[in-house]
Amino acid sequence: MHPPQWIAAWVLLLHGCATGSATTDVRDCSVDPPYLPPTATNTTAQLAALRAAMRAHRVQAYIVPSTDAHMSEYIAERDSRLGWLTGFTGSAGTGVVTQDKAALWTDSRYWTQAERQMDCNWELQRTVWIQSIGLWILEAVPAGGNIGLDPFLFSIDTWNSYSQALHGSGRTLLPIETNLVDQVWGDQRPPPASGEIYSLPAAFTGSSWQDKVAGIRQQMEQHVRRPTAVLLSGLEETAWLFNLRGDDIPYNPVFYSYTLLTNTSISLFVDVPRLSPSVQQSLQADCPGPLCVELREYGQARAHLRRYAQGNVTIWLGTEYTTYGLYSVIPQEKLLETSYSPVMLAKAVKNAKEQELLRAAHVRDAVAVIQYLLWLEKMVPQGQVDEFLGAQHIDALRRAQEHNRGPSFQSISASGLNAALAHYSPSNGSSRKLSADEMYLSDTGGQYLDGTTDITRTVHWGAPTPLQKEAYTRVLMGNIDLSRLVFPPNTAGRTVESFARRALWEVGLNYGHGTGHGIGNFLSVHEWPVGFQSNNVPLAAGMFTSIEPGYYRDGEFGIRIEDVALVVEAKTKHQSEEKPFLTFEVVSLVPYDRNLIDLSLLSPEQIQYLNAYYKTIRARVGPELQRQQLEEEYSWLQRNTEPFPLDSTATATATMSTVALASVLSTLLTGLQA
Repeated sequence: MHPPQWIAAWVLLLHGCATGSATTDVRDCSVDPPYLPPTATNTTAQLAALRAAMRAHRVQAYIVPSTDAHMSEYIAERDSRLGWLTGFTGSAGTGVVTQDKAALWTDSRYWTQAERQMDCNWELQRTVWIQSIGLWILEAVPAGGNIGLDPFLFSIDTWNSYSQALHGSGRTLLPIETNLVDQVWGDQRPPPASGEIYSLPAAFTGSSWQDKVAGIRQQMEQHVRRPTAVLLSGLEETAWLFNLRGDDIPYNPVFYSYTLLTNTSISLFVDVPRLSPSVQQSLQADCPGPLCVELREYGQARAHLRRYAQGNVTIWLGTEYTTYGLYSVIPQEKLLETSYSPVMLAKAVKNAKEQELLRAAHVRDAVAVIQYLLWLEKMVPQGQVDEFLGAQHIDALRRAQEHNRGPSFQSISASGLNAALAHYSPSNGSSRKLSADEMYLSDTGGQYLDGTTDITRTVHWGAPTPLQKEAYTRVLMGNIDLSRLVFPPNTAGRTVESFARRALWEVGLNYGHGTGHGIGNFLSVHEWPVGFQSNNVPLAAGMFTSIEPGYYRDGEFGIRIEDVALVVEAKTKHQSEEKPFLTFEVVSLVPYDRNLIDLSLLSPEQIQYLNAYYKTIRARVGPELQRQQLEEEYSWLQRNTEPFPLDSTATATATMSTVALASVLSTLLTGLQA
């Protein structure tokens, strides 16, 4: 599945999808009166209320982002300020309101959606560049005007980008700590989360929270700057550090919190009454002392940080997840800034126990996916399944598995042309029937106490076209080539990412999204900073990432094959480095669609890899299917993991494929060493 903070990676892919599949069911503001589809929201009252609040605060423009105070990918309904104000429910966008204008900026994934959901009070700006927003503001707001925004909803980098865009223009970027949208939303705003914050059982944790704290403090002591504290703003950071979980964010078992970890104290800022009694006892068992967690109310974080920053201190923070609202209270000379906090980096590398937990979760997850694929085989030819029913059914199958706590994201269940829209999710009122004559893409995942899963399989129950079969096979080849790659330690994911594209590139095909993202242990399905993008950290043993090449043909079909893989040490003939070379161990355990594989395109090495992978699936998933007494599913697994033959046709392509692969590797490693 697409990773939340790698949102921009989908822009190239969906440019055609958003424009090429136009529909009359969008607004038309050029006619009088304007045409609005039934999906559009009347925002006149919201805008009038916001503009009144802007006048009271003497601001001529107000910027509304789509994120929350923790830079979360997924946000709670309570934080859907942009959605309430505009009617637009896409996951990425920025709104700007003046006294007589209002505009929304979003990327090409959401252009059609925005035209369906917004009324004619809003302009749609088809870009996401802050420079574009800045230019629009300069035209709409005269010199001397104030541009208001909530400093707790903008990362440090984003704030600086706005500041730079307006620098020297005579306009002032004005932080307003009272969020004006919240103010006018009033009592209609959804209430805050009230669910219990609980401890993850010890059987599902890699180490105790006390050991994790000790590890972070050791990093503080060893750093050349000798920071006295680490500030944690990302919700996953605090949840991971203390082995706590909640339900404040859909699909993500996290809770609103901040942590200030110093070398002698720990402050947890949270809705204290929601902590279970056992959590409070665990966190305060060693009070007083350096392992005593002082429980403070969530809203006190900034004031406490300001007081702490007045001392002889150095505060270490990750700029990717820290808002300007917190950053601004710390004097520059007392800051230690890195892209990611030491907790975020420690969380990314799973220890041996965490690795086994994730492996186990993927075995049970494979059972649910196999059940689903078998069910589809039987039901689709009867014309009894649509996309929405399919999504509901796979979610229900997962819920029946041990330790499951629901889906890890909204299931993507896409048939035919809908599969060309990478972010497509069906609704009860708009859902295509699944057909044996069309390709079907299922991108789903589960949250389990022992791990988070994410897997995509594309299938065809009838006779695929030659293009569909070739495209699928080449996507599979890319998945295999990256999965079996051996590479030096400390290699950046972006350096090897093109191995997933090579087979597509050879025939002029490509995909416009990223190739993978990190994944957590009962945390986020998109766990930063692991992956194959330019702002991801180098790959290291113990990291989990998805590998998910694809191909999308607008208006016809879409293909994606996604597995989760663990970075492990490679067994090589020679060891020329101080540290061993690395490779991937695929932990997703569901066979690919044999009906879509053109064996003549595969090299012997790729076929051997497939056969070894299928042998692993049989060994790991087969016993679990039998344990659950799923004999029909067990028979399905045996049929679909039969070894592929190594015939002369595949051998004939081996030399060319091997030479091409070696050429790509040589080029990339030359760049790596430069």
